[in-house]
Amino acid sequence: MDVEKYLSRIGCSAPCSPTLKTLRHLHLNHLLTVPFEDLSIHMGERKRRGGFCYENNGLFSWLLSQLGFEVHILAAQVKNRFTGAYGPPFDHFIMMVTLDGHRWLCDVGFGDGFQLPLSLETDSPQRQSHGVYRLRAQDNLVFMEVQSRGDAVKPEEDTAWNALYKFTLEPCQREDFRAMCDYHQSSLSSIFFCKSLCSLLLPDGRITIIGRKLIITSLHTEEDQPVKTTTDFTDEEITELLKDKFRIMLPSPLTPKDVDIVLMDESRFACQ
Repeated sequence: MDVEKYLSRIGCSAPCSPTLKTLRHLHLNHLLTVPFEDLSIHMGERKRRGGFCYENNGLFSWLLSQLGFEVHILAAQVKNRFTGAYGPPFDHFIMMVTLDGHRWLCDVGFGDGFQLPLSLETDSPQRQSHGVYRLRAQDNLVFMEVQSRGDAVKPEEDTAWNALYKFTLEPCQREDFRAMCDYHQSSLSSIFFCKSLCSLLLPDGRITIIGRKLIITSLHTEEDQPVKTTTDFTDEEITELLKDKFRIMLPSPLTPKDVDIVLMDESRFACQ
């Protein structure tokens, strides 16, 4: 791969020295320019678009390494928003970057997650443009949590926190994720197989397509509460929206998919 072309793709320019300022800039720009999407699963190809965690974070970790950052790949287990149970090991690909002895969590492949690297040196809330996050350590696990929408004005002791995923700090190799990457592309229990989706961070919210629905979330509103609008479209209109809103030119027609997820027996992962 070509570092300069990668940087150009996300609206950055070389040279990029391995500093915290650079890391923050690259992380945010990647989220603003490269969609979180699974369209190749439903079309059988990939051309200059985006991807889900194994692809986006896999590429981003490579870029950081090429620029001189100290990068360690980590494995996370995502919390199922329907059952509350956590997925299997290697469910999610994330990374830790160490700068001057300070550790930072990076993740440009989760979808609606944090916008800037999170410090792993504190369990205090970390406020960003689109939400408030924290990394809570418990035994050998770290829980990545987001503050519930609308709780920003509550005292800290009354705040509700929702875990998005959990992970350990044990370094992994790319090959460790191969089986779960295959699983997410073929299992009736995977959201990526059951639903065609494409999502992109916006300066003031997020735009997402799931199946034939366009979902726009606006964060900075007069009521100071997020506003979400959902609109149904036809197959042809979805193709046009992908071009207009995400700059994705599909080489062949896409049949949007949005079927129910078959919940797996997650009891076998309860002790993980």
